[in-house]
Amino acid sequence: MRSDIRVATNQAPPLVGHNVVTADLALVEAVTRHASAEVVEDLTELGAEAGTAEAREHGLLANEFHPRLKPYDRHGNRVDEVDFHPSWHWLMDRAVSHGLAARPWELQEAGAPYAHVRRAAGFMAWSHTEPGHGCPISMTYAAVPALRTDDALAKEWTPLLASTSYDPGVRLAATKRGALAGMGMTEKQGGSDVRTNVTVARPTSVDGEYTLHGHKWFTSAPMNDVFLVLAQAEGRPQGQALTCFVVPRVLPDGTRNQLDVVRLKDKLGNRSNASSELEFDGTVAHRLGDEGRGVRTIIEMVAATRLDCVLGSTSLMRRAVNEASWHAAHRSAFGSLLADKPLMQNVLADLAVETEAATALAMRLAAAVDAVGDPHEAAFRRIALPLAKFWVCKRTPFLVAEALECLGGNGYVEESGLPLLYREAPLNSVWEGSGNVNALDVLRALSREPEVLDAWITEVGRARGGDHRLDHYVEETLALLGTLMGEPDRMEVNARRLAARMATCLQGALLVRFAPPEVADVFCASRFGTSYDGVFGTLEGGDLRAIVARATPEV
Repeated sequence: MRSDIRVATNQAPPLVGHNVVTADLALVEAVTRHASAEVVEDLTELGAEAGTAEAREHGLLANEFHPRLKPYDRHGNRVDEVDFHPSWHWLMDRAVSHGLAARPWELQEAGAPYAHVRRAAGFMAWSHTEPGHGCPISMTYAAVPALRTDDALAKEWTPLLASTSYDPGVRLAATKRGALAGMGMTEKQGGSDVRTNVTVARPTSVDGEYTLHGHKWFTSAPMNDVFLVLAQAEGRPQGQALTCFVVPRVLPDGTRNQLDVVRLKDKLGNRSNASSELEFDGTVAHRLGDEGRGVRTIIEMVAATRLDCVLGSTSLMRRAVNEASWHAAHRSAFGSLLADKPLMQNVLADLAVETEAATALAMRLAAAVDAVGDPHEAAFRRIALPLAKFWVCKRTPFLVAEALECLGGNGYVEESGLPLLYREAPLNSVWEGSGNVNALDVLRALSREPEVLDAWITEVGRARGGDHRLDHYVEETLALLGTLMGEPDRMEVNARRLAARMATCLQGALLVRFAPPEVADVFCASRFGTSYDGVFGTLEGGDLRAIVARATPEV
């Protein structure tokens, strides 16, 4: 009898109805390790909402219906507004209300423990819904440490940025229940080389007030309420003029600041988020920090957004692994479930181990942010942030592509959600400095701040004796570093090699100390062994079935 072709069989059901937090055992263990079981419990509501069919649908809709620029209103007045689909606002409202914007800074100031670990785990989990709206959330989080350079500006803006109320719209900030922050650093002639910026800041008669004249090539979320911007202070010598400024969207008298949105970027991914080109012509700005200290002032914001790049990339990995392992657990081929096929188990286990290593490192970094006043933790952040940003963000596109392939043709269609993740995967490696910029920042830290190498050695040394392959790899990495320091002309060309090795050592050390033995063993055997082929699915030995089961969500 012919089967009814209108009924689809052997299809994996949609992955909905699971708790994104509690289904991620590596995340639960990391939060418990660096914070407490109570913090995990506090995140379960967020995790449950992130795993709903409603959240999944909003994520797809926010990317299907892109933001639209409205430069003029119907009367011909210049308004420079961006319209978003209602699903964007749904996602933003939940993210802000769950405290994923700047709330941790106020909690930390009030003495609450684990504020940044909680937020980091929540940011990772909520990003499963849709990654694009994480950009304004991240910039709002990152703005606070830079704003603290000026007490008055920090007191003006931090309570609004730390609010758990989402209040969109271009209005006077003082009348709003909450605010969001953005950042404008790069220009078309220089990109990451911000010292070549040509935007000029001219002082007015008001102390600390300037007007900006120039442009910004890549500013995300132009509907945010306030922006941190770099410009050259007029009248200062070349190389000593780059200064940081605070630019409000609306001025104290209620009028709109002169901030022209020239166009929105047509991007590979991140399409739910509006990224824009801005022009300034008499735009009112307030100096943040001293003239000529712009990079040093805004670097605190960059450090925080680097952390979110690591968290966001790790979230993309975890969502991709969830989809792949879920599909394999429900799809049969050649007589049995895909999850029971030895080669598919190898691929899925390898993807899961890579994701667990990223999760362990990301949450360790968040714990370092919580450790205010600890010199070791400060030095560790300085070296581990660019290392993790370089390595984890580099591994993400590779991993997401492999996870997509686990679904075959089903993974290549938009409804699966995997194409969205694939387009998003390269973003964090580009944002806040490409791989080269971060690898060179590692060299800069090593050459200028001896304490950062001590912090790295201390951190990996805590796992010494736990796995002989890790120990050998650490020794080889230190030998490479010693050789390169003795031959400075070879240092830069080997920056990526060194950064990759140092980052992988950190991941291995964390897994050896804290992960289940089967996870740590196959990670060390593959990443530090002599037979690593650089391809996912080439693990040898180990309980691969257990590793896959650990990574497969339960509904």
